[in-house]
Amino acid sequence: MGRSRKVTVAVVGAGPRGTSVLERLLAHARATTDVRLDVHLIDPFPPGPGRVWRAEQSRLPLMNTPSLFPTVVPDGVLEVPGVAGTTFDGWRERLTGRDGGRPGADATGDGRVGPAQDLDSGEWDELCALTASAFPTRRLYGRYLAATLADLRAAAPPNVTVTEHRATVTALRRHRSGTGTGAGLSEEAGPRRFSLTLNAGDAEDGATRETLDADAVVLAVGHQESRLRPDQALLRDAAAPHELRYQPPAIPADVDLTDVRAGEPVLVRGLGLNFFDLMAELTEGRGGVFEPWQDGPRTRYTYRPSGREPVLHAASRRGVPYRAKAVLQTYVPRRVRLRFFTDEAARSLRREGATLTFRHDLWPLMRRDALWAYYATMAETTPTDLTGDGPRFLAELDALLTEPARGDDPAWDERLGELTGRYVLEHARINPDKLAQPLGRRSWESADAFDAAVLDYLHGDAAGSARGEDDPLKVAIGALNAGRYLLKTVVADGGITDESWLRELRGWFEPFVEGLASGPPVQRIEQLIALAEAGVVHFLGPDPQFGVQESGDAFVASSPWVAQPPVTARVLIEATAPANAIARAESPLLAGMLTDGLIRPRSMMGVTGTPEVTSGMDVTLPPYRAIDAAGRTVDGLYVIGLPLSSVQLGTAIAAEAHSSARSGGRTLWDADRIAADIVDAGARRS
Repeated sequence: MGRSRKVTVAVVGAGPRGTSVLERLLAHARATTDVRLDVHLIDPFPPGPGRVWRAEQSRLPLMNTPSLFPTVVPDGVLEVPGVAGTTFDGWRERLTGRDGGRPGADATGDGRVGPAQDLDSGEWDELCALTASAFPTRRLYGRYLAATLADLRAAAPPNVTVTEHRATVTALRRHRSGTGTGAGLSEEAGPRRFSLTLNAGDAEDGATRETLDADAVVLAVGHQESRLRPDQALLRDAAAPHELRYQPPAIPADVDLTDVRAGEPVLVRGLGLNFFDLMAELTEGRGGVFEPWQDGPRTRYTYRPSGREPVLHAASRRGVPYRAKAVLQTYVPRRVRLRFFTDEAARSLRREGATLTFRHDLWPLMRRDALWAYYATMAETTPTDLTGDGPRFLAELDALLTEPARGDDPAWDERLGELTGRYVLEHARINPDKLAQPLGRRSWESADAFDAAVLDYLHGDAAGSARGEDDPLKVAIGALNAGRYLLKTVVADGGITDESWLRELRGWFEPFVEGLASGPPVQRIEQLIALAEAGVVHFLGPDPQFGVQESGDAFVASSPWVAQPPVTARVLIEATAPANAIARAESPLLAGMLTDGLIRPRSMMGVTGTPEVTSGMDVTLPPYRAIDAAGRTVDGLYVIGLPLSSVQLGTAIAAEAHSSARSGGRTLWDADRIAADIVDAGARRS
């Protein structure tokens, strides 16, 4: 074997996924000394936190996962051991001394007071008060990411150099001739595959441009703006001539709310996670105070306004916010044990040879797990909801659920209805398919009536979250969430038909389960209740319609289900994240790569047999190399994270600590496959 070869790797995007890629590159390089890696982390935002988790943002936005959940480094779940760092919860425990060490010691445990010095007093107080089941601020999670990246850089083996570039990649091209011209090229390295154009600084202040050549490029680009939908573009274009304010979908930390005036009505489209960040900034962020008080197991709030708040009129297709997370000591309720949708059941279906569909093959199993979790919890914690003998009911239910399940079976559903009709009070029965429409599809005679209906729903949801493991509905949702993580593995990389992916998984299940299982901590729902009771927040109704008055003087919004005049406002805010649609990318990098044919969006066959362009990038099987416009694999160009939305579910979800590398830790597994391929390819050329 010849002398070791230097491989130049450009990681475009130095947020959490880029950090995971770096960690895996270090780990594989440490185990393969025949290769020298020259790794370049490129991001205009601070490396580690990146754009979403940067420390400059407000202290108010919270993560929607508890401390025990996220990690960017493996914790024993991958074959090649990690080199440094720990999970977020491990970092929290080490810095606060809860792992038996000295408070303030850094995450490597060597006794230095390193990252603790980077925390301001508010962040340190938060860290010390935080528990494994509590929800950190995004800003504090960003501190973890920065500390982890620092640990990784310090632990780099001798055959790896790491260079950070605070810059934006504006162009990426293949070297058609097999030669390169940029700074990354050296005689010992030979010709590079790719050339990257980096812009650093502000264009108005004289941005600097440099070229970097690389053997391998990893696209870990995260959230990217996309061209607006036609209806959104109409609202934006109508706003400008009339001094209206239209806020398109954006990362919450990027939204400027300074010109939202005190007391004015503001239209908000979206009641998901971005809504709660907006809600916090325009209330508590403007000096309002949430005063806590106890109502049994619930911590409720009374809101004391500052007088600087606007009045929010919020709407979504369902008409209500995402459900709150249950108060648990674990991420999935301890009561949940998947009995029907299991690894073995999925393997058994695959052995039958046919490509699966979600509604026919997988949903019936997930639905049965939710039903069992719900009624088994009910029999133990709320037996007054049963009209007959609990053990006998569960025995009959078990016999029915263990019958073969495949596709829609009206006769089986009728038997289930007959069984629950004999044993369960009507108000306590559950139909998992209808959980997405908690208020049903009916009309309300006034805006006040709809507000009252939503408040009643929110009170019930918050009370259920406070009961945690003892609430049948929250445990059933926990079963669906546990099934979702297994589903990610089952359907990844072509596990179901294209039509099923488009219509059933993306069109129905993903928004359905996100509304149930991806909601905020219950604190946010309790605060929303207080704001609604204080008249600071109102709800427009399901299936909202947004437009502009004929005069152009105001935005208007209404719901066909609520009998009220349209609400008018000067400001309309889209409380959603960027669409991350590759075909509509506004990023100069992605748009240029599309134009050059270096990448293409993934197409799938729809129900009519015609191709439909999806949101994600077209890639090979893992390690996810890009596919160009001609359908050829682009060797050396890898993709991780959000651009994989057409081959994976849940690409926006962080890696789960202590979980299977192929399910909850899928991002780590993807990073591992990419790093292994890069290092192995370098070793073969040595």
